[in-house]
Amino acid sequence: MTSFQEAKAHFIASHQNPINQVLHHITNLLAIAAVIFLWFDWRLTVVCVVLTQVFALGGHAFFEKNEPAFKQYPGITILVSMSWSFENWFGLRQIWSYATGKQHSM
Repeated sequence: MTSFQEAKAHFIASHQNPINQVLHHITNLLAIAAVIFLWFDWRLTVVCVVLTQVFALGGHAFFEKNEPAFKQYPGITILVSMSWSFENWFGLRQIWSYATGKQHSM
């Protein structure tokens, strides 16, 4: 992938299942928590990092049935994933859209 926009388009296309989307929002929250926990207890950081992989890889294996781009492009995939979660308020925007009947594209 050569650009952020290209990576983002690939990310969105690879995350169409709503359950996988929720798992990825949780993964991103856990990644942020892992960074915060570095200052408190390294063991909590390890638990968060392990859970991020379980949720993200599980979402791809069981719900999307595709390979995560993280294997080939870890750096840009993390940036795109975080950007996507922030743009969607970590899933709250999607829930709000569903509840109000206003469907937004990711």
